[in-house]
This record gives sequence, C-alpha cells and structure tokens, in this order.
Amino acid sequence: MAIPNNSNASRFFFFLMDFPGLETAHCWTVIPVCFIYILSLLGNITILYIVKTVPSLHTPMYLFLSMLSMADLGLAASTLPSMAAVFLLSQRKVGAAVCFTQLFFIHTFSVTESAVLLAMAFDRCVAIREPLRYATILTTKCIRAIGLASVIRSAALHLPLPVLLGRLRFQPVNALSHSYCVHPDVLRLASSSTLVNSGLGLFVMLSTLGVDAVLILLSYMLILKAVLSIVSNAGRLKAFNTCISHICAVLLFYTPVVSLSMIHRFGKKKLPAQIYMLLSYLHFLVPPMLNPIVYSVKTKEIRVCVLKMLHPRKC
Repeated sequence: MAIPNNSNASRFFFFLMDFPGLETAHCWTVIPVCFIYILSLLGNITILYIVKTVPSLHTPMYLFLSMLSMADLGLAASTLPSMAAVFLLSQRKVGAAVCFTQLFFIHTFSVTESAVLLAMAFDRCVAIREPLRYATILTTKCIRAIGLASVIRSAALHLPLPVLLGRLRFQPVNALSHSYCVHPDVLRLASSSTLVNSGLGLFVMLSTLGVDAVLILLSYMLILKAVLSIVSNAGRLKAFNTCISHICAVLLFYTPVVSLSMIHRFGKKKLPAQIYMLLSYLHFLVPPMLNPIVYSVKTKEIRVCVLKMLHPRKC
C-alpha cells in the first residue's frame, strides 16, 4: 500500500506497537501507563492551580513554571489517545491523517517545553546576576511575549511536517515502533525520497532543541560565574539552590534526547531496539510526570501550598 498523493493519505493506515515482548501482557503494562498519566495530569493541574490562586506566586519564576506545566499537559494529552487505544482497547490501527496530526502536536509541545526551559534559565540568570533590575527586566508583558513566541516558533516550524509526509509513498509494511506517532518513526517507512523531510527535520531539531540547549548551557556558565563571585559560602549555596529544580527539569528533558541522538547516529545497529524505544518513552512520558514532583519537593512555596491542600487542618 502506498500514498501516491495527498488525496490518498486519508485511506492509508499505520499500526502502532506495544512494548516489545509484552504484547500479551496488557493487564500489566496498562498499570504503569495509567499511573504515569494520572500523576502527570494531577501534578501539572495542581501546579497551575497553585500559581493561579496564590497572589504571592505571580512572579516570573512561577509564571514560567506554569508555562512548563501547560507544555507538559499538552505533551501528555498528545500521546494519551493513541497509548490508551493500544494499551486499554488493543486498537493499533491509526489513519495517516490522525497520525500526522498527532506527531505535529507531540513535536510542537516538546519544542515548546524546550523553549520554556530556556526562558526559565534566562529567568534564573537575571535573578542571580541582576537582582536589582530583575522586576524591571522580566515584566508581565515580557513574560507573555516570551510564552507567545515559544508557541509560535514551535508550531510554525512543525507545520510543514505533516504536509510533506502526506506527499510521500509508504512501504506496504507500515508498523511503527511506538504506541504514538513521531516524525523519524513515520519517515523510516517511506518508500520514496525523504531528502526534503529529513533535511527539514534536522533543521528544526538543530534550530530549536540544539540552540536551546546551547543557550541554557551558556546561561548556567554565567550563573556559575556570578555564584562564584559571591563572598560567603551561605550566599553561594542560597543562590545556587534556586536553580536546582530547573537543573533537574533540564536533565529530565534533555538526557533522553541526547542519548537518542547519539544512539541514532552511532549505536543504533549495536544496541537492542528496546533501548531506543525506552529512551523515546522516557523523553515523552517522564518529564510531564516528574517535573511537578521535583518542583513540589525542591521549591518551598510550592511544597507548602501542596501540603496545605493535602492537610488543610495541619497547615
């Protein structure tokens, strides 16, 4: 079966895959999958509720945190429908149009999260290096502009992907490697030339995740320089402690991405396919689940509000 042109895309289907070796163990795999999504939804909704309802948290740091939670919710919601269909309903067949739409939203929210992490690094850099000018630099108007620019950049760069995919011919064997659609996985099934698609995908990755990672690293070099210039050890520790939650969020997001890139370029033929798939699942599923937990544990203001919600009488 092939897609000779866009008009036939709606009649073409892909087949989503279960976890390798666990295809017959849905009763066990569905438990961690549901657990991850429940934690992701509850955690990020809680963060959004706390930031919205507590006036003292209407500061740049927490406004960026709420943006991170919205990106995490979008990423979780993008992968949830197909994973629920596979693990709960055992329905693996998905139309090309639906698949292309899903991969657009998955990649868009993923890159939006990267942009928000960069904005949060900029926030910490300004807070530590220019504490007296912090409020005048990161105004509410500036924060809104950063958030809007992050979404527009992500959506605009990924909008051509489903259009270009719809113009490709695909192999008769159309089984994907995951329980959701992502661009490299769909692209490997094409039987016609993918030069344009591959080139665009590489450009988007380098101009978003690549640039963001370099700028985040640069921000932390400036932060480290400013922290080391503080005379007292207590002052250094206090300044650096404000960055711990963000560092954890960056590592949760970028570690699977960098590992996937290295495996894809150098070790894909030497390592089992399960390793490649596991890193992909970690990249898309773990950050939305763990980011709220990290910020609830490491950020005193969020932790106090969460404890008040859980134990109102004790707090």
